[in-house]
Amino acid sequence: MQPYRQGRPAAADAFKLSSNENPSPPHPAVLAALAEAAANTNRYPDATALIVRERLAERHGVSPDEVIVGAGSVSILAQLIAATSGAGDEVVHAWRSFEAYPGLITVAGATGVPVPLTADARHDLPAMAAAVTDRTRLVIVCTPNNPTGTAVGRDEFEALMASIPGDLLVLLDEAYAEFVRDEHAVDGDALVRRWPNLVILRTFSKAYGLAGLRIGYAIAHPAVIDAARATQIPLSVTGAAQTAVLAALDHEAELLQTVEAIVERRERVVAGLREQGWRIPQSEGNFVWLATGQATAAIAERFTEAGIVGRAFPPEGIRVSIGEEESVPKLLQIAGQVVRDL
Repeated sequence: MQPYRQGRPAAADAFKLSSNENPSPPHPAVLAALAEAAANTNRYPDATALIVRERLAERHGVSPDEVIVGAGSVSILAQLIAATSGAGDEVVHAWRSFEAYPGLITVAGATGVPVPLTADARHDLPAMAAAVTDRTRLVIVCTPNNPTGTAVGRDEFEALMASIPGDLLVLLDEAYAEFVRDEHAVDGDALVRRWPNLVILRTFSKAYGLAGLRIGYAIAHPAVIDAARATQIPLSVTGAAQTAVLAALDHEAELLQTVEAIVERRERVVAGLREQGWRIPQSEGNFVWLATGQATAAIAERFTEAGIVGRAFPPEGIRVSIGEEESVPKLLQIAGQVVRDL
């Protein structure tokens, strides 16, 4: 096994674009709520995050029993893998996709079945459906896909759901849902009540700028939520994280203005890179994908030396987060130099 490796840190004069973080600081109301919550640090948090679940249930039109809150969406992902899959079982997922998938599957004792992306860096859902066997316990669909940024279409996802057994759990990992602008992209929120074997996974780390507090959630049939809760580490969602989410939801409209700014910045970065000659998949996340192939390590180092720290995945490509506005000229400058040199 290879351990999960965090995005590379950046020097003081460089831009850290390696972890898909929101470059804006938390909302002042969130910081104020956290300061107030600090006074109760000697107390355990609500183990079920009931108030947060009630707010999320109202928001998504479900019951609190259909919501689970975890220490980041990746922790709920681990819980669902552990709840469904063990020795002799298989988990189907696209590849390349979120790098935590293979490790979490192996830790559960199961076998990962990676299905290659299409030539245009998208999920190959027909191939994923064909990879399902009687040993398959879970199918993971990541949209927008991390690290390539491509979104799964609504129609193709519904075709996948219709083609697999109704008792096979499908996890729709939507960590970057707030950044999606493709009107044809799948929206798990609109489908989760339609299929009892579907679970949608969301996070407050990206759009809401709470990555350092580690809090995410899932929505699914109560039986699925019960299974995830059974494998959860008790009291893993801190009181500070729960308090911050409630404050963030109170000021959601303002926070989503920041998301709009990131989306606009993303589109400018994509257009600029394409003008330089890069073949960039249409990203619906807060990052872009540079398919640098065998030159990935060398090009990533060039970017780092120029003050742009991305996330390299040799020998396939480099994921570059959309960061501060000030990072855009530097990113496009070094990207243009790389194109000229190659």
